[in-house]
Amino acid sequence: MTTTDSSSDHAGLRLAAAEPELLAGSIRSAGLKVTAPRLAVLRALTDRPHSNADALFGLVHAGLPGTSLQAVYGVLASFTTAGLVRKIEPAGSPALFERRVGDNHHHIVCTRCNVVHDVDCAVGHAPCLTPADALGFDVRAAEVIYWGLCSSCQAATSNP
Repeated sequence: MTTTDSSSDHAGLRLAAAEPELLAGSIRSAGLKVTAPRLAVLRALTDRPHSNADALFGLVHAGLPGTSLQAVYGVLASFTTAGLVRKIEPAGSPALFERRVGDNHHHIVCTRCNVVHDVDCAVGHAPCLTPADALGFDVRAAEVIYWGLCSSCQAATSNP
């Protein structure tokens, strides 16, 4: 896109220059050391939420060819432990990762194309669902995954 307004050009450049520092700040705030692989994984997750480790590796490896799949797994493990990313594990799918944390939202998955979207909590405050018998547990979170056909797959199946 070509912009003729110089003030928006400068704003765009400031935003682009600030992005790595914002990502680095997120990593630091989680108590982790900022490294090139960590920055690359966090940027990839920002651009492609609900990605698995292999997909993230492909994105990271393109910019950092020396990065290994094992390094991406290590970064994801440290990010998950630090609470910087959330790991979700839909049945029949590899683990997926996203940056949206701390709000106990849920997910909806297409059973045909496997697209995943965030779904806000169904009811009020976390944990959204209260078990009939918590068996003495102090329930802190609930995870719900809705399954169905996305609108694109519905359209594709209704058109022969």
